[in-house]
Amino acid sequence: MNIAIHGIGFPKEFVPHIELLIASLKSHNIRIFFTESFSKSLKKNHLKIEGYEPLLPKSLIQEMDFVLSVGGDGTLLDTVCLVGEYEIPIVGINSGRLGFLATVAKENIDLAIEALIAGDFTIENRALVSVHTEKQIFNGVNFGLNEFTIHKRDTSSMITIHTYIDGQYLNSYWADGLIIATPTGSTGYSLSCGGPLITPGARNFVITPVSPHNLNVRPIIISDESEMSFRIEGRGEKFLVSLDSRSTTIDASDELRLKKADFSAKLVKFSSYSFFDTLRQKLNWGFDMRN
Repeated sequence: MNIAIHGIGFPKEFVPHIELLIASLKSHNIRIFFTESFSKSLKKNHLKIEGYEPLLPKSLIQEMDFVLSVGGDGTLLDTVCLVGEYEIPIVGINSGRLGFLATVAKENIDLAIEALIAGDFTIENRALVSVHTEKQIFNGVNFGLNEFTIHKRDTSSMITIHTYIDGQYLNSYWADGLIIATPTGSTGYSLSCGGPLITPGARNFVITPVSPHNLNVRPIIISDESEMSFRIEGRGEKFLVSLDSRSTTIDASDELRLKKADFSAKLVKFSSYSFFDTLRQKLNWGFDMRN
């Protein structure tokens, strides 16, 4: 079995759990690969690991059976970009705080590896949103797991985002911006702007305005089979767009088209995982703040 480990960085106190992870993989005679950024994180924390291979070139990713994402939810989003259309199953090991996506707690690393080897897991297919323009943006990595956003950039004035669904006019949003979130991303930026929560298996996207001028403009849920298009107007000539944690600027003349990507992110989930349990724990549902 081939397993790659990816990480952007982790705190010093997480080092013992890294050592446990590597030891657990080696005990099962697994061929281990490290991405370049994970290797740099090991060196930064003065960790010397033997018996691994560098994941170079990137095309080697298609030979992996699993990719372990070590970090927080941001690291897992980066791992999704690394895997891309190869759809290699991803295991999220949480060294951060929130952990909506990276669901394996540091205390359960050994149990998770045992379950992975035994095949005691399920795979969730998470929809990705992809953006298309006449020119290349985001260095060609034009898909994201959480959301695509449009924002004002050079001025404090609002922008106008003319929005179409399958060629039909929906609305002209006068706002600071607009979020198009997947079900996975519904628990993130969209939620903080008043958007609804959507279960991971739902075949929908949600369009959520950011600080709209008209208070009666509400988020709207649409089918993920729809194609969206946008034209942006404002006092500035440049606008900010982002896919998950990656951002770039576009011109007012650029027309944006969004749709569901032709491939999905495959997230490994173990028997102890429940989306609804995660919601209650992370959002403190049912917790009496008075006590």
